[in-house]
Amino acid sequence: MKRIPILDADIYSHEALSPDTEATKEILKRYGDIVSQKTGRSFSINRLELGNIIFSNAGEKTWLENLLHPIIEKRLNYELEKVKKMHTIGLVIPLLFEADLAYLCSEIWLVYCNTNQQYERLMNRDKLNFSQAKCRIESQLPMKHKKKLADKIIDNSSKIDLFTKQVNKLF
Repeated sequence: MKRIPILDADIYSHEALSPDTEATKEILKRYGDIVSQKTGRSFSINRLELGNIIFSNAGEKTWLENLLHPIIEKRLNYELEKVKKMHTIGLVIPLLFEADLAYLCSEIWLVYCNTNQQYERLMNRDKLNFSQAKCRIESQLPMKHKKKLADKIIDNSSKIDLFTKQVNKLF
């Protein structure tokens, strides 16, 4: 597989929620002990509890997005500036359309799997129950809508070697 720089919005989101960041301080000020967990000498965000709040209340989800999306967008632009001379750059942005970040892309590749796999993978990765996973998945644009917005579609519902072949073919 061709080596390209990869910029990952999820990594930048996790960094924004690190202990002692401005975003973390704002979140702790808003939600307090409900989302607070002690990490060494600092307090960090219990992401599961924060998720339970924002995925059950649209207003709280909007508040958090208004806090985090500009931070993530700024970081993406900063990192893009550092690799701008590269011919190809990969951006991993799970909420690309929801966060209005498609303007960063010259071509959009959508990686998808079937709905059952989406639930299973999310529940396994984040240790969620079905109800929690459902709230998170339903808060995003439906996959069929994302497919219409994408330039290339990659099926990730099978074995990894088939996924890799699809990506290599697109390159």
